[in-house]
Amino acid sequence: WATVLGTGPAGEEHGRRSALLSTAAAFESVTDEFTFVIGPVLATGLCTVVHPAGGLVAEGVLSLVGGLLFAAQRRSQPAPNRTAGGGRAGATRKGRGGAAVRAKPASALAVPGVRVLAVVFLGIGSVFGGMQVSLTAFTEEIGQPGLNGVLYGTFAAGNMLAGLACGAIAWRKSPQRRLLTSYAALALAASGLWAVGSPLPLAALGLLVGLFIAPAIVTGYTLVESLVPATARTEAFTWLTGAVALGQAVAAMAAGRLSDGFGASAGFTVPLAGTVLALVIALALRGRLVPAPAGRTVARGVGHRTPVAVD
Repeated sequence: WATVLGTGPAGEEHGRRSALLSTAAAFESVTDEFTFVIGPVLATGLCTVVHPAGGLVAEGVLSLVGGLLFAAQRRSQPAPNRTAGGGRAGATRKGRGGAAVRAKPASALAVPGVRVLAVVFLGIGSVFGGMQVSLTAFTEEIGQPGLNGVLYGTFAAGNMLAGLACGAIAWRKSPQRRLLTSYAALALAASGLWAVGSPLPLAALGLLVGLFIAPAIVTGYTLVESLVPATARTEAFTWLTGAVALGQAVAAMAAGRLSDGFGASAGFTVPLAGTVLALVIALALRGRLVPAPAGRTVARGVGHRTPVAVD
């Protein structure tokens, strides 16, 4: 999205592009969650009506076709990063005395804010993984396994609705404040999951949890633009996406063991623990989510008018 919208020069045009980037991130979140709304329902129907492996087969076919179509897409592909000398980042070039020197590109993890966002997205992954497993265990406990797709679809619907709102609102608050506010609300909503014992209240609470996930995801991705140089943004987005996947995998394992040993209610403590821990870390390190100030131009001294950059 940053490549398509062009987030280069500063000023009014840059501010407009930043707003469009937030809208684009919200749109992507909505389309992702749309699949989570209809996917569980379709998978449940295929598994119960057609064949027990019907949902898995459909997922495999769609993933293969979608992956091939995405791999063939070239129009929105960013140009390769190049160094100031015109070579590719990381390419071999001549140093002092003619010796070959390989220019090492800076990693996105060198940016402190990216490390904080990775922790935040680990917590988001814990919600996805914990909810999936715990909802399955809950519906089996009450003897209605067919409700699993409906309950998870309701949770995803909240995420989708919040994504629509995030894309439509012209935000005045800073993205740092929006991230911390939405994440605190997410942790608060997740705190009641373990205490719910019937499907309807659980669906309502799941909808509420979903409403607070999209703002956190969209704002986190928006922060990358201001925190990370353009040459490392793809890597930064990859770290965040990987953090969600890692958090989801660990949470699914933990929620599964807790649900098997102590019931579905115990499994719902995983999203709570993950979000609270990530929130504490984000609050403690919130200063790292603020972009470094741009250099100012000042005079060199009395009688000198040649400008120099001062950090």
